[in-house]
Amino acid sequence: MRQELGYKEKSSQFTKFGQWYADRVQDPQYRDAPWCDMFLAWAANKSGLSDYVGEFAWTPSHAAWFIQQGAWSQKPEPGALVFYDWRGGKSYKGIDHVGVVERVSGKKIHTIEANVDRVWLKRKTRETDKVVGYGLPRVVKANAEKLGDIRSTERPFASPPPAQVGQGSPLDVLGTPPALLAAMVIMTIVLSLRVSGRRRGNHRRLSWAWPLRRLTPPTQPPSGAKVPSPRNPLTPPAADTAKPPGEKAPARQKTPPREQTPARQKSAAREKTPVQEKAAASEKPGRPVRSRVPAGSGGSATKHPTTSRRRPYERD
Repeated sequence: MRQELGYKEKSSQFTKFGQWYADRVQDPQYRDAPWCDMFLAWAANKSGLSDYVGEFAWTPSHAAWFIQQGAWSQKPEPGALVFYDWRGGKSYKGIDHVGVVERVSGKKIHTIEANVDRVWLKRKTRETDKVVGYGLPRVVKANAEKLGDIRSTERPFASPPPAQVGQGSPLDVLGTPPALLAAMVIMTIVLSLRVSGRRRGNHRRLSWAWPLRRLTPPTQPPSGAKVPSPRNPLTPPAADTAKPPGEKAPARQKTPPREQTPARQKSAAREKTPVQEKAAASEKPGRPVRSRVPAGSGGSATKHPTTSRRRPYERD
């Protein structure tokens, strides 16, 4: 591990530790992924301590693995893996970074960390205010005999291959196209027979009779009773205003004439005939009215003197 101090990642965040882990789990996306935890997995594999340190690339999963193994602590010690949360949280779900403790001096820890200062693998001296907890590989080793299964990598376990059916099995015939076609034909025939043999017109009868409303004949109104109007039954019948046959209707009284007031007399005097109204409408202000002479009378219309201005060239 110490021999790798000063290592710097290549362009596009490529590292040899990411390449090793990608080949390990058969996933190429880890070649240029953050490599702080993959460096610890590489170092543990080289030293033969993978079963006690674990091989992870995601730091929250690595911390959860230590918690499951009962190897989680809040006290630092040399050889322990230290997990950080830069936001100051205390939950393993918010872990951002991991390193390995080299030594402890008071309230400070001296660590070896990868992917620090963005590209380097180097030693760091840190305070413990951002520390979430410590994973203890020695406790995992001590409990190894008690644990039946220790999963030390994120690589998924390979599922067992499915059981193969023998070549000469009768079940192979059911999956062939002729067998499927025959099954479809049989189902079609069965459904057609079932539909054609169905009796029609039979409805379920109830075991009891429904109570029928008794019909009563309409009652005749008594003689002399007033029957409401058939169009509007709510309207009360009109009052009987018929007169006996021998009685005469009273004579209609004449209204007295209106009194002729002075105002009415003036308005009557001002009334004009249609001819007068037409003549008045044809009159123009400022001109005298000429009287018309009946045709064939031989006379001429009376000339009325008009006021006109004398022109200088006219003679008397």
